[in-house]
Amino acid sequence: MSKKVTIVLVDDHAVVRAGVRRLLEQEALFDVIGEAESGEKAYHMFGELKPDVMVMDLSMPGMGGLEAIRRILMRHERARILVLTMHEDLSFANQALKLGAKGYLIKNTLGDDLVKSIQTVSRGEVFLSDEIAKKMAMQSISGEQDPIHELSAREFEIFRLLAEGLEIDAIATTLNISSKTVSNYQTMIKQKLNINTPVELIRYAIKAGVIKN
Repeated sequence: MSKKVTIVLVDDHAVVRAGVRRLLEQEALFDVIGEAESGEKAYHMFGELKPDVMVMDLSMPGMGGLEAIRRILMRHERARILVLTMHEDLSFANQALKLGAKGYLIKNTLGDDLVKSIQTVSRGEVFLSDEIAKKMAMQSISGEQDPIHELSAREFEIFRLLAEGLEIDAIATTLNISSKTVSNYQTMIKQKLNINTPVELIRYAIKAGVIKN
């Protein structure tokens, strides 16, 4: 009998974790060995349990999924992380893949794709939702590149938190960096995106699909 793929689920909504767990427990291939409701807990849990695959949401209070992915892969470079999210915009997908996530799955495409994506990622291969793959192909063909895709992972996370209304000190605490560092990143973000005011930043974030209107 082949070894089961061990999985840790990360989502701040218990009902989502329960639903995904039920889907996975119908398959003899998988063993859900843990659940986390935050990026901070996911980071510590990966080190404790070392799952074959971590299924990670992106939008969570405090440390978001992108920052959790960055920290996990800095410490565990062979970690295999599958993003499971409602974010259909390329801004999040590009950042997650840039950080080293192996897969990106949209929540509204669950079912057979969930099983297939975890199997694929567990082998160290990349899996993308059809919708995301098509958008990436179209972007490549058109040659158009939104400046937001040029942000580093840390810049993007700070941009997201600023757009959500967090103050600089709160962002510094969340990311465990100094307020001065956050301010420096804020300046670089504004330069790269050619924005000058908080209102422009929020409008840009809404247009890019980083936050909802």
